[in-house]
This record gives sequence, structure tokens and C-alpha cells, in this order.
Amino acid sequence: MNRTEFIITTAIILFAAFMMGWFANWLVHRFTRVKQSDVADLDRMSQELHEAEETRDQAITYLQQREAELSNQLAQTEAELHAAMDGLRAARQECEELRVHYEG
Repeated sequence: MNRTEFIITTAIILFAAFMMGWFANWLVHRFTRVKQSDVADLDRMSQELHEAEETRDQAITYLQQREAELSNQLAQTEAELHAAMDGLRAARQECEELRVHYEG
């Protein structure tokens, strides 16, 4: 093999190696590239998730406030019921005492 054939053979081998490297690089980028529409979808989904979490937090806060209000209202109603029952008991007792006093 003379000098010219050696240079041409080396050039062809280097060119083939370059083409294989470029093709491998293209394949890697082709399969690992994220499309802009995918990024837009991810941004939209993250925004919707954030809004859903805020809505959930607001709902939880509302339910806790409502539960506190209803518990307070229940306690007040029970207190009024006990007061009414005590008043009714006292009225019955007074009525019974008046009946005994009137009949006796």
C-alpha cells in the first residue's frame, strides 16, 4: 500500500467514523427530545394541579369553619333544650304543688 492509498483509506475510515458518530448523536437526540407540545401540556397540567390543590385547601377550610359553626349552634341548642326542660320540670312541680295545695 503506498502513501496515497493509505491517506485515502484513513480518510474514508475517519469519515465513516464521523458519520456513525453523527448518526448516533441524531438518534439519541431524536429519542430523548421533549416536544414543545409535551412541555406545554406539562405546564398546563401543573397549573391545573396547583389550582385543584388551592380549591381543595379552600374547601377544607370552609368545611372546618362550617363544622365549628354547627358545633357551636348544636351546643347552644342543647343548652336551650336543657334550660327549657328545667323550666318545664319546675313548672310541672309548681303545678303539682298548687294542685296538692288546692285539693288539700
